[in-house]
Amino acid sequence: MQVSVIVLAAGQGTRMNSDLPKVLHHVAAAPLLHHALATAQALEPSRIVTVTGHGGEAVAASATAFEEAIETVVQDPQLGTAHAVAQAAPLLADAPGEAIVLYADTPLIREETLRAMLDARSKHAVVILGFHARDPGRYGRLLTQGDDLLAIREFKDATAEERAITLCNSGVVCAEAKTLFSLIAEVKNDNASGEYYLTDIVELARKRGLSAGVVLCDEAETLGVNTRAQLAEAEAAFQTRARTDALENGVTLTAPETVFLALDT
Repeated sequence: MQVSVIVLAAGQGTRMNSDLPKVLHHVAAAPLLHHALATAQALEPSRIVTVTGHGGEAVAASATAFEEAIETVVQDPQLGTAHAVAQAAPLLADAPGEAIVLYADTPLIREETLRAMLDARSKHAVVILGFHARDPGRYGRLLTQGDDLLAIREFKDATAEERAITLCNSGVVCAEAKTLFSLIAEVKNDNASGEYYLTDIVELARKRGLSAGVVLCDEAETLGVNTRAQLAEAEAAFQTRARTDALENGVTLTAPETVFLALDT
């Protein structure tokens, strides 16, 4: 199976209160960006394309430092997630096989989760990674009927009834590359934010008679980093996972809480 991966890394991250682009802040001694790239690389993809924006030169340099073959494109201006993915169209619109969209500020997505999404593509044209949120907050809600995903409703556009739903959107998408980019070309910005939402491809797919579905993961995998507090939370979650993996693989950690592991450990 041929796979291309698009990593969105254009966000400014104003709530980090830092001149450093958000995706270059570190968890486990590595930039957030490198966590997403490492997960992408584990799939042995044909191509990885990183979409940069704020601090684009530094982000692009970090991507190619991780792996020289990684390609970068620029999103300027930044008009939403569908617009971000569309910047990769000149490179990937005609690519064979599957495409997966990841986020550079979401460092804990597991390889096996993405492989489950690829497997689910045998049933659905578009596959979305979802999770049940303890506190759904401002996440987009997944509107389902049985095994079918009907739509993704962004919080700003959701009704009170839809906001009561706890099944939420992680943002991670899997679809055939050609299908993904043809759907993105139809996305409009007639919504409360005036942005081009990647989430709109679900309803657009259904209008074509294509099915959409959901693969579930643990909420912890979907932790996005927008603040220093969330950066610390991601560090703690990574260390807990890495220590557990080490112990289960026969490594003796006499006092696990005193051991700090790096992404490349």
